[in-house]
Amino acid sequence: MHRTYVRRRVAALILGVILVLAVSGPVARAIGVVRDEPVLVSARTYVVRPGDTVWSVAESAAGGADPRPWVDAIAARNAIEPGAVVPGQALIIPRSA
Repeated sequence: MHRTYVRRRVAALILGVILVLAVSGPVARAIGVVRDEPVLVSARTYVVRPGDTVWSVAESAAGGADPRPWVDAIAARNAIEPGAVVPGQALIIPRSA
């Protein structure tokens, strides 16, 4: 009887771990639970993700308009060169370009 109790506990623990892995991290991206799109942290701050460029961030901010003025505005506001962003860097996004 004690062995059955232990087996059930172990099975529940394994199932819980599998469930957590399925909804988090790379597994979630692989099965499509989490989208790999740019994420605005707030209305004015964006955290650069791997593969992002100032151009891609500007395209998101421009909302379908010409992103070139946004590239210049983002670069000027953050005092960076447009090609010099690194993952994890916080960019301030101007309200308008």
